[in-house]
Formats: sequence, C-alpha cells, structure tokens
Amino acid sequence: MTTEILAVGASHKTAPIELRERLALPAGRASRVLAELTGHDDVQEAAALSTCNRTELYLVTTDADEAETEVLGILSRQAGLRPSELLEAMYSLRADEAVEHLFSVTSGLDSMIVGETEIQRQVKRAYELALVEGVTGPVSNRLFRDALAAGKRVRSETGIARSNVSVSSVAVQLAADFLGELEDRRALVIGAGENAELTVRTLHERGVEALFVANRRYERARELAQRYDGRAVTFETLPQELERADIVVSSTGAPHQIVGREELEHVAALRMDRPLVLIDLAVPRDIEPDVRACPEVALYDMDDLQRAVAENMSGREAEIEEARALVREEVERFGDWLESLDVVPTISALRQRGEEVVDHVLRENEPRWESLSEADRERVEVLARAVVRRLLHEPTLRLKGSAGEQTSYRYVHALRELFGLDAALAPHEERAKVTQLDARRRASRR
Repeated sequence: MTTEILAVGASHKTAPIELRERLALPAGRASRVLAELTGHDDVQEAAALSTCNRTELYLVTTDADEAETEVLGILSRQAGLRPSELLEAMYSLRADEAVEHLFSVTSGLDSMIVGETEIQRQVKRAYELALVEGVTGPVSNRLFRDALAAGKRVRSETGIARSNVSVSSVAVQLAADFLGELEDRRALVIGAGENAELTVRTLHERGVEALFVANRRYERARELAQRYDGRAVTFETLPQELERADIVVSSTGAPHQIVGREELEHVAALRMDRPLVLIDLAVPRDIEPDVRACPEVALYDMDDLQRAVAENMSGREAEIEEARALVREEVERFGDWLESLDVVPTISALRQRGEEVVDHVLRENEPRWESLSEADRERVEVLARAVVRRLLHEPTLRLKGSAGEQTSYRYVHALRELFGLDAALAPHEERAKVTQLDARRRASRR
C-alpha cells in the first residue's frame, strides 16, 4: 500500500478574510482537528498550519481522495458552512505539488509580502504542535525539516528577504498616508505577540513618542512597552485609550471581536472630529468591520494590506525566480529520499519471496527424498538457497544503485509487478513503528 502527501487549504490568494477567519485553527482547535484526521485509517500523519493569511492541512495518506473529503468535511464544520460553499476557495495539492507548495510557503514565496520571515517561525510552530500531538511520522518529519531547511537556504542564498517590508511596516505606512507625519501622534497597540511587537518597534522607529500597549496579560504588555519607551495599559481602560489615540493597531489571538461599532460610535462622538486610524492585523478579526461607518474613522484589515503591498512585487522578479529555483532543487532532493523509502522494503520483499519459493519447493519434494540422509537434505537446501540468492543478486544491486534516481520508481514498480510483491511487501521499519503508534493512539481514544 503506497502513501501520498496531500495538502489542502485556503489562503489570502483564494479566500477573503471573512472566510479565512472562519477557517482559522488556533492551537487548541488545531489539536482537535489533527486528532480527528489521524483517527481515520487512511491518514497516517498530519500537521496543521494556520496563520492570518492561510489555513492548510498536510497529510500523509494511503487514500488521497478519501482524505481530501475528510478534510473538506472537517473544515466546513469548523467554518459553519456547507462543503460546496468552501470548494471555490480551497486548493488541494498532491505529491510533488504539495511538497513544493510547503517549501514555497516556508520560504516566503507564497506570502502576502514576498520574503517575509515570520512564516518560517509559524511553520516551525505548526510542526512542533504536530510533534507534541504525536501525529507526525517518518515522512512528515522529513517533509517539515526539509521545508524549514529550504526556507533558511532561500533566505541566506538569495536577496528575497533583504527588503525591510513587513506586514507591520505596511500597516504603519497606511497610518502615515492617512494622518501625515507620525512624530506627534499617539498610538495604541492591542496585543503582545510577534506581529504586535514588530508594530511597536516600527512605530517607535517612525518617531511615535506616545506609545501604549494593551494585552490581557498585563505583565507581557509591560515588558513589550518598556523595550520601546512605551507604557502598558489594561484592557479595562481601552475605551479611554481609544478616545485619546490617533492610531490603533490590533493583533490578538482572541476568538471574538474586541472593538465594536457601538463602542466606536460613542468614542467618535467624544473625539471632536479628530481622525482615527484602526488597523486590524488579526484573523479572526479583532475589530468589527462596521466601524467603517463611524465618522472620521479609517479601518484597514489584512485584505486592505494585501492590496497595499501589491507593489512589493515590482522589480523583484529575478530574486523570486532565483528563490523558486532553489525550492525546486530542495523538492527534488526530498523526492529522491521519498523514492528511496520504497527501495529498501522492495529488496526485503524480493528476498523474502525467494526464500518462500525455496521453502515451497523443498516441502513439495519431501516425499521424493525419503532415501536421502539428513546431511544430503541440508546440502540440497543450501544449494537451492544459493541458486536463488545468486539469481536475485543482480536485480538487488541494480535496485540499490537506483535509489534516489529517476529509474528507481520504474525498477521498483517492475519488480513488484513481475514477482507479485505487493501482497508480501514488508513495511519499512520506520513505517512499522508509526503504524504501531497509530494503532495504540486510536485504541486509547476508543
């Protein structure tokens, strides 16, 4: 039974933010989805990547069609939509296409801002979560390690990441485009994660002196604010801070909106027509979209930022193509390794089949050798096994020599067909261990 790598997901390229926030898989939810997926017999290994711009599931499966249906069902329930409503926004990639996609994502080539580095850390965290949940195996372990290595190589060997453009820098520039100079402005950053920290740093570098950070964990907000000469505030004081702020950037992991239209309408009435820029970097969104109707309020979300960074692609075609060439090299290297997994069990099965033929022939001729001594019987058996080993020696050498080459698949396929090995094919040692782990894990869930 052969395995296949499958990637199913939606991103900023295929789905609007309204759908992406419904598909988002925060850590706890991702753990439940991974457990549900690997509870199916056709899914051996799994990992979930969920960021503000994408939700993707990577599976190692023995039935890609069935696994794809399972993923679509799980994500549709997650989003509260019918599967047919998701189809246009979803993509499904298999084998080399799935591998190349993950490598491109990790390298920043599929990001809203090409070359950004945050995605490398997000892929690493997705892999670590899958490891903790015990749903990885030899194929996905190698897949994600190679993806992270490919991302590192692309950033070190090409100029793809030399641009200082980031989601946070684009967000701050949008604020500057709306308000003008930022030196005398008052900024409030809600959240204390990596995007929030990048935003605080960018605002500080742009000369914003009155800088405030709000977070549910006050100590975390205070640590971040102090690093950039800012001040921490509590969530309870958000209404007052919204009244005084010129710029509000929100980037939390809250499952619900934390700034609503009714609250903003009240704040706007107290601001005396002073303009307010709201930038929502969260998915699911932190700020209710209807606040755009409030007077003197400008709201930008991740889809607005995507339109603003389209020009980031201009003049970078050569760097992007160089990076893609490196990704293709790494994909080919992974493909060579994956193909080599089939060589070892095929050789084992070929030898096993030879031994089975000898055993069968010896048993079949047992009645004819009644007059043979025990020593002669042993000599006949040794001779028979030697003939089989000699006969299989050359095919075995050629198969070993093909490992990692394009001829490998043809040799493996031909031997399996000619010798009828699929039924007898012994699983690779690592795969056997994973299968045992899967069995124990599924048994523990019953």
